Amino acid sequence: MDRPPNHEDALLILRIFELRRDPRMREARDWFARSFNATTLEQYEKLCRPGTEENTFARMVLSYWDMVASFLTNGVLHDELFFQSGRELLLVWERVRSLAPALRKALRDPGMWSNLEAAGNGFAAWWQRTSPEAYRAFTARIHALANPGSKG
Repeated sequence: MDRPPNHEDALLILRIFELRRDPRMREARDWFARSFNATTLEQYEKLCRPGTEENTFARMVLSYWDMVASFLTNGVLHDELFFQSGRELLLVWERVRSLAPALRKALRDPGMWSNLEAAGNGFAAWWQRTSPEAYRAFTARIHALANPGSKG
């Protein structure tokens, strides 16, 4: 971002994190972090069938973080300041990265999660610049958590 972070950025980050504390959102985030492991359209359709709580949780988490990502991609929120504390956005993007192309095609929505993708990729690039090796270790950890018994 071309400008330094300011007080408004800090307040928006605090508000974003405050909203995550809603009990229902906390439950959805917990489910997503522990159980969302779909990497194909077939796995997604099985895990998040319409009308199920899992579908509701996935939509809550993904729409929330795509909205936050839109603040970053449109310059409303200072990206580097957010990256210093907003790792969950990257977790969410990494969990849907391989699923996104198939779901976009199936739903005929090429822009689906485009803000999440741009912000997630920007976050990963920032992290690789600022802390070599950390991004790779992070992705290995979150994929192992989503796929217990796999070799990362």
